Amino acid sequence: MNAPLRPDVLGTGPGEAIDRAARQAEVVEALSKVLPGHALLWRREDTVPYECDGLTAYREQPLVVALPEDDAQVAAVLRTCHRLGVPVVARGAGTGLSGGALPHRLGVTLSLAKFNRILQVDPVSRTAVVQSGVRNLAISEAAEPYGLYYAPDPSSQIACTIGGNVAENSGGVHCLKYGLTVHNVLRVRGYTVDGEPMELGSEALDAPGLDLLALFIGSEGMLGVVTEVTVKLVPKPQVARCIMASFDDIRKAGDAVAHVIAAGIIPAGLEMMDKPMIAAVEDFVHAGYDLNAEAILLCESDGTPEEVQEEIGRMVDVLVGSGATRVEVSRDEAQRLKFWSGRKNAFPASGRISPDYMCMDSTIPRKKLADILIAIAEMEKKYGLRCANVFHAGDGNLHPLILFDANDPDQLHRCELFGADILETSVALGGTITGEHGVGVEKLSSMCVQFSPEELEQMRGIKRAFDPRELLNPGKVVPTLHRCAEYGKMHVRKGLLPFPDIPRF
Repeated sequence: MNAPLRPDVLGTGPGEAIDRAARQAEVVEALSKVLPGHALLWRREDTVPYECDGLTAYREQPLVVALPEDDAQVAAVLRTCHRLGVPVVARGAGTGLSGGALPHRLGVTLSLAKFNRILQVDPVSRTAVVQSGVRNLAISEAAEPYGLYYAPDPSSQIACTIGGNVAENSGGVHCLKYGLTVHNVLRVRGYTVDGEPMELGSEALDAPGLDLLALFIGSEGMLGVVTEVTVKLVPKPQVARCIMASFDDIRKAGDAVAHVIAAGIIPAGLEMMDKPMIAAVEDFVHAGYDLNAEAILLCESDGTPEEVQEEIGRMVDVLVGSGATRVEVSRDEAQRLKFWSGRKNAFPASGRISPDYMCMDSTIPRKKLADILIAIAEMEKKYGLRCANVFHAGDGNLHPLILFDANDPDQLHRCELFGADILETSVALGGTITGEHGVGVEKLSSMCVQFSPEELEQMRGIKRAFDPRELLNPGKVVPTLHRCAEYGKMHVRKGLLPFPDIPRF
């Protein structure tokens, strides 16, 4: 079996080194006219920190890194690159997990790190206007004096930026009740590929014309560059309590998730972890998890004290009726945060038990949670690698963490196969190849499994409408038909062809 195709790398001819050096000199000279010297990096030692995002298995040196300090400089960089035909890859904090910010070897990495100001917090309209480089958690910290917060809370919220959240349509542990980024953003401002100002959405409930805001959110930097975002703020609940429920069988735990939703309950958070992840997390943060459980669920309720008491009681009844072997409800806020500290630290906990890990991201119907876990257990034997699992169980968003050693090429090869198998199995179960991490370069070939050639051509048409020369984040998200044809020959998951008759969403 062949490995999934690696990301395309441009510039592989015999004169590459000379051509790249000449191109670099040309771009540096042009950008030096629109940026101050300290905002332009091109020496290797200065650009190494930008060679990858959170997906460290793929690395590339950018031709140049630009760090504009205001909107005028962003527009000038884009106009210059467009005139020269130079690709541009926008970058936030670099916490993405699909290679969406992987540099282009012959392109400019446009860092928005200096766009880190909160411009306005309006407690009356319950909105905040922030620059794209503002950290997710910083929005809630700024809104806290008004009893408000920003609901989407990816696990990397202490570091990830709102611009990156817009690019990937990020969610978090509370997305089941409060929605993804697309449900919490009112307006974005930024620039088109040729440096023209752009505004999508509005502060009102609706905006005239087509809903391009929803199209733009989750487009992974392919349609424009965001510099400012207007987000919704929501009131902090009066109280929140969390249930930790243990199960001696993963199918019982998976069924319990479906039973909670079927009972008409929409928890503020509903997360699931399997036994390997429970052990890794408990050894790291000592959250009080049940080490004997095959799986645990974290179910949270928030609202008024009366609402929470009633909902917690209903959830406990459902969980016990679904076969929970142990149910513990947080006594106070400290214990609630302790329960969640385990879930929030799942990734660093995995880093303590393995030299490297690849975090996958797919979505399946909730009723199939046990099926995918059982399938992943078989894949561990097949590929000879361990996998720890943590899920946004409420909406079926999976985050299997495949553990491997990147210093061993064979392990990396097997890890890639393992990841592709998980994605293809998710599609076969009626799901999708991504939930919130995006496609980037990691899942480029897997797009061939999810979508037909006609559907992919429609996506390319949207890309060309915004970016006719395909200079923004090129070579990502939407694969070429040639790539799909080559991938179809590999049969990564036995019996699953590139375009089978399966549900598509």
